[in-house]
Amino acid sequence: MAVEMANYEETFVQELRDVPKEYLSNLLQIVHLFKESVTLKSAKESFRQGWKEVKEGKTYPVSELWEGISVE
Repeated sequence: MAVEMANYEETFVQELRDVPKEYLSNLLQIVHLFKESVTLKSAKESFRQGWKEVKEGKTYPVSELWEGISVE
């Protein structure tokens, strides 16, 4: 696994070096968004976010949450 990871890192670094400088800020945004999308928040942070949404009234009836989902 360590050898495979090193290959990924080398490949990533080479690809990064090949990106024109004017696009690096965009690439950084893409990497950041990707990392956020695949990383789970801690239970504490998830609860904090959910509680904030409840206090702000950002809730939906359970019946609406299941709309468009077919259970067979």
